Amino acid sequence: MTGRTEHAPGSAPAEPNLSEDAMRRLAQLRPDDGGGSMFTSDLTVNEFLLVREAGFRPLGLVLGCSVYHVGFQIGRWSKNQELTKLSQAMYDARELAMSRMEAEAAALGADGIVGVRLDVEFKEFGSDIAEFIAVGTAVRADGADPGPAGTWLNNKGKPFTSDLSGQEFWTLVRAGYAPLDLVMGSCVYHVAHQGFVQALGNTGRNVEIEPFTQALYDARELAMSRMQAEGRALGAEGIVAVRLKQHTHGWGSHTTEFFAIGTAVRPLREDHVIDRPTMVLGLDD
Repeated sequence: MTGRTEHAPGSAPAEPNLSEDAMRRLAQLRPDDGGGSMFTSDLTVNEFLLVREAGFRPLGLVLGCSVYHVGFQIGRWSKNQELTKLSQAMYDARELAMSRMEAEAAALGADGIVGVRLDVEFKEFGSDIAEFIAVGTAVRADGADPGPAGTWLNNKGKPFTSDLSGQEFWTLVRAGYAPLDLVMGSCVYHVAHQGFVQALGNTGRNVEIEPFTQALYDARELAMSRMQAEGRALGAEGIVAVRLKQHTHGWGSHTTEFFAIGTAVRPLREDHVIDRPTMVLGLDD
């Protein structure tokens, strides 16, 4: 269920084809005959300047989307269980969006994508139809040393992706680390309902609902382990800025998705110089 690292035989996803509109937009971002080009970016001014200071030049805003029909799976009323079909659907849809964003970056000749955002929005034209969107700023190394690897591309030969802010990206590179890829894991889980007798027995008492505790613990563990498996497949030293999100997506109070996401990193060099933080006093009231 890790998507990028587990595929059924013969089911590896093909390289995404970009639409004609996307190709025209990307062509406008490439250098013209005079060597000039214009970039687009959703980085803030401070983020843009710090990314430039880190030795990277923004090329353009890249995006990928997938409108996906999420099927259904019935969970037993009294049983804690993962809804594996829904877990796979939520992962595959995000992966489609990510791969299209990466394809746009590759078309620009980018070394990586910074400030990636992954959003999910269920549409009004169907409660089981959702749009998955990945967006970020494609960058190219402009003086930044990739270390012994000799390239900023990850071990899949694709531009690195990272959801770190511009400030965090600058700090990471300056300290001697490089992002590899945005790694993620998903688990859609059905939490068992309490029986009438059990619910009645707990009325007015302070007591742990152990089946609920175990269900939420197991679901988070599955999401985290799948994210970690992606990091190991990349040969990462670690995963930074991990976030663990929980969404019901309109499935009801007893079905929820746990989604783990973070940036896998590798060392650029053996020594790491970490700047000491400095105290800044603002003059505003």
